[in-house]
Amino acid sequence: MAKTPGGKSKGKKVAVVVGATSKWQADGRNTKLAHGKAVDDSDLPVGVRWGIGGAIAQKFAAEGFYVVLTTRAAANAAGLAAAIRDQGGDCMIVELDLSKQDSVAAAFATIRSDAGDPHVLVYNAGYLEGRDLPPEKELLEHIPIEMFDTAQHIASRGPFLVAKEVLPAMRKRGEGSFFFSNNSSSLRGRKRMTGQSLYYPRVMMRTLAQVLTEEYSEHGVHVANVVIDGLIDSPGTHALPHARQNPDRVMNPVKIAEAFYYLHTQDRSVWTHELQLTPFSTKPSY
Repeated sequence: MAKTPGGKSKGKKVAVVVGATSKWQADGRNTKLAHGKAVDDSDLPVGVRWGIGGAIAQKFAAEGFYVVLTTRAAANAAGLAAAIRDQGGDCMIVELDLSKQDSVAAAFATIRSDAGDPHVLVYNAGYLEGRDLPPEKELLEHIPIEMFDTAQHIASRGPFLVAKEVLPAMRKRGEGSFFFSNNSSSLRGRKRMTGQSLYYPRVMMRTLAQVLTEEYSEHGVHVANVVIDGLIDSPGTHALPHARQNPDRVMNPVKIAEAFYYLHTQDRSVWTHELQLTPFSTKPSY
């Protein structure tokens, strides 16, 4: 367990971003897998450098929230935390391994102690398991059990554990936002193509969002599944030939973050429970 120094939330409402860093950031695992090395992100806007999680964290910090950045290794979020503070925001880093129940419990014990009960929770955790399998191993029979376990931990069991940590306080308070950052593979089961992660467990994440909507909306908790339907701009994806050749198909994480904040600020008489974001130049997934 590690966190940045800085003390309490100073009376600010608390927003937790689970998965505040990105596997596509300059030194991320996907970036190194795709490019064979880390890339230089110095020419990219600060809002893009840590993908969706980093953009959401910066947006909520700019709106006056005390933001908790969770990541598996604190060093991954050091640059993001510095950027938020440079922008006048307040934040802390908490290490969190979603595959371990004890880690989830310890992380949220730290959050409650050092910041307070979250008013907003954005579940943005991702994984890359499956991307490095060769073309001859597309079929499910070739998927290692360990790979399946990781996908299930991140897509289904992890958000279940996180929900148990934060929803009781939101329910008792009578307000709160619990949002899932999901992808188009959550809409239905699809064949895994070469270079893709094992994404069909994401359907379970969407299903969990639907269940929590039915259970907790009446208690004042806004639950929503956000389908990010396209390639997200980040240091690692920015350098991909596909992104360079088709810039209109690349999604701006700063604008995605604005959509999450819009959901949080909706009047409770008109809550949105599923939002799909698709670039104008592509057909939406169904």
